Amino acid sequence: MKQTLALKLGQQLKMTPQLQQAIRLLQLSALDLQQEIQSTLESNPLLEMQDEYSDDFETQNTNQNEASPEPEQPITQSAENSGESLADPADADYQAADTSEQAVNDQLEQPLTDDLPVDSSWEDNYPTTSTLPAADSDFDPLANRSEESSLTDHLIWQLNLTPMASSDRVVALAIIDALDPAGLLTTTTEDLWQSLLEAASDGTELSGDDALSHDDVCAVLSRIQDFDPIGVAARDLRECLLLQLDALSADTPWLEEARLLLAEHLDLLGSKDFTTLRRKTKLSDDILSQAMRLIRTLNPRPGSAVADEAADFIVPDVVVRKAEGRWLVELNSDATPQIRINPVYEGMVKSTVKAEDKAYLRDNLTEAKWFLKSLQTRNDTLLRVAAKIVEVQRGFLEYGPEAMKPLILADIAEAVDLHESTISRVTSHKYMSTPRGVFELKYFFSSHVGTETGGEVSSTAIRALIQKLTSEENAKKPLSDSKIAAILKEQNINVARRTVAKYRESLSIPPSNERKQLV
Repeated sequence: MKQTLALKLGQQLKMTPQLQQAIRLLQLSALDLQQEIQSTLESNPLLEMQDEYSDDFETQNTNQNEASPEPEQPITQSAENSGESLADPADADYQAADTSEQAVNDQLEQPLTDDLPVDSSWEDNYPTTSTLPAADSDFDPLANRSEESSLTDHLIWQLNLTPMASSDRVVALAIIDALDPAGLLTTTTEDLWQSLLEAASDGTELSGDDALSHDDVCAVLSRIQDFDPIGVAARDLRECLLLQLDALSADTPWLEEARLLLAEHLDLLGSKDFTTLRRKTKLSDDILSQAMRLIRTLNPRPGSAVADEAADFIVPDVVVRKAEGRWLVELNSDATPQIRINPVYEGMVKSTVKAEDKAYLRDNLTEAKWFLKSLQTRNDTLLRVAAKIVEVQRGFLEYGPEAMKPLILADIAEAVDLHESTISRVTSHKYMSTPRGVFELKYFFSSHVGTETGGEVSSTAIRALIQKLTSEENAKKPLSDSKIAAILKEQNINVARRTVAKYRESLSIPPSNERKQLV
């Protein structure tokens, strides 16, 4: 093959560090954005938090820095929805601060992928720094954090308060170690006994003189089953529930009937075969229903009552509220700390004589301005998208999920004049606080189902209808998927039985045979 030289003209999208930064901030959640801002504040001395103290400090130094330009304004955004239309995306509030920012916005309108070529490394321009204190610092941010309790710790704490022989304590620790998070024993007492005997022969746990027997293991297990929570260390579900019944007062109504159902007919209870239950127990419907009501008060997973799960906090990025008949859309000021360029340091860029210091201040000033512009771009874009979503889904805010309209990313992208990939970044891991609760922006997007009249219904609205139908159904005769599909068809919504089953499962609603109740 002959080698030749040729000139070729073509267009190729290059992501500058500034565009990388804008995109990075655009897709960060509220908590991640706060961490990013904190990291930037620590790495760039020209940036500072906007607060009353910095305002006072600026006033005191006004005479010393007469040549200093005005400080950056804090970032605040809001939009209104009067019922007719929201703020025009072409309004001045939505325009870029200058031509440089407009250039970034123009690039955001182009399709973006995760593997676009770049002309420089992000780390080369914006190094990442840790937000933890220095190693020699006495401050420990995790020192005051409450420790998560566990079932094992809770049981060992009770074991330490229980008088017990040393050999029995070894058995008790082995039993506690063999419990699952639900509090049930994951092995048999025979296997547990054999493992303890093997440990005794090795001299690692029990001495050979202890002569541990299987009855000893069962006796210690019985003592552990008296610990809190009641039902812990049970060998199966039946024993777990019976232990909880045994802890009730002897004069508890329907106690004996409930004990009979659990001890001899647990499988029929699970399958809800009430006809067979009535025949075998000779109990009337009223007595059977009362006994089952008592059983429902028991906890099949007693360990879950002790173990604390780490709470997941959601910080809404956008707040929607109604005032004087108008829906107002505004950014959550608590989610985005207000920052600005320190006017004193900014003035030193011109007054500093030493070239090295001047270059350092100038570079940090440039990065600070770009960071503020990228933050402003993120807030503007997020507000525009959220405002348009509220405009389309006003029915949801007024009447609930049943009034949700079909909406896809392309619809919002066309309305706000941005690319679909940008809308995807904006709506991922962003949350909107509404009078009906906090929802991820992705929640407002759903596919559509056709109606007999030629209209469209959102799949979210169909799920809400299924939820409503199943919650209002007769517990003795729950609605089947076919019946739900027929009811929806009466409302001009064409949904197949398979689709109803899929939506029902996504709502964690069991099938009709499992929803059947005696009362």
